[in-house]
Amino acid sequence: MRAKRRTVLKGFLQGGALLGAPPALLTSARTVQAAAGPIKIQQYKPLGSTDMRISDISFGASRLRHQPELVAHALDLGINYFDSAESYTGGTSEETLGKALRGKRDRVYLTSKGHFSAHTSAESMMQTLEGSLRRLQTDYIDVYFNHAVNDVERLKNEAFYTFTERAKQQGKIRYVGLSGHGGRLVECLEYAIARKAFDVMLVAYNFGQDPSFLQSFTRGFDFIAINQELPRVIKKAKAAGMGVVAMKTLRGARINDMAPYQRDGATFAQAAFRWVLSNPLVDALIISMKSQSQMDEFVAASGSSKVSQQDVEMLQRYVELNDSTYCRPLCDACEASCPEGVPIADGE
Repeated sequence: MRAKRRTVLKGFLQGGALLGAPPALLTSARTVQAAAGPIKIQQYKPLGSTDMRISDISFGASRLRHQPELVAHALDLGINYFDSAESYTGGTSEETLGKALRGKRDRVYLTSKGHFSAHTSAESMMQTLEGSLRRLQTDYIDVYFNHAVNDVERLKNEAFYTFTERAKQQGKIRYVGLSGHGGRLVECLEYAIARKAFDVMLVAYNFGQDPSFLQSFTRGFDFIAINQELPRVIKKAKAAGMGVVAMKTLRGARINDMAPYQRDGATFAQAAFRWVLSNPLVDALIISMKSQSQMDEFVAASGSSKVSQQDVEMLQRYVELNDSTYCRPLCDACEASCPEGVPIADGE
């Protein structure tokens, strides 16, 4: 057992080097939690070269319905960055944010997204944006994303750049971003960085996308994440001044599976968040928050810059339990085969 544990820790330290950052110092989970103090956001980080400083753990609104109390609780905890999209819960997500944040717009940063094809016109894009502005009850959006990009041809649509420039001039958006988590994500990010037209990227990033870290668990099994070039591209984007926000940080969010293995008040979700936040190249993460108690649990990991041995062992256990059933490519290729149209690649 001791030999195995040494192998795991060695893999973790190698993973830190792969990310282009000094390896996170190991500390006890109890020490990390004690250092965090009361349940409040402990750190606000600059988002790339923008003028925003956002909560390191922020509110993902992909599951938000008629729950304004969740938004209010997020504000009480110090969360100031709310991520939504026109497609989330059929527009209810944006409507709920708009109502809950009425009169508080100057305290928060709002994002939204539009899914635009390689042939969508600038006029149609503007209509999509204006729909989001109405639902959010605001006259501007801080970061507007080209949503779920997994095809470079979508980024080559010149209408998008005409649209974003016009929207900026009209004061409807402040910054431009792209989001993605598909199998061709790296190719899309490379194009976006070279284009120099994007301020922020929102990408799937978790402990399973560091090949050295994952190999320390799986050794001979072919369980390496598809986007193993992602750490290199994140470093490149950061050098270009882009903000980096992580999503899908829980690698499938099989949180209940981990309950028997949690101890000393430290949870799997907190371990996964600490792993992401220990990388200085990542500005923040967003996560769907479904209840106030879950939000308290998540925010307790705010301010983390170190990963404990207990965290590493928790992540190892998660891989052993779940990685054979986790959708690693996130390419949506199998989605058409589901008669109910379940968004298979949308797990946290």
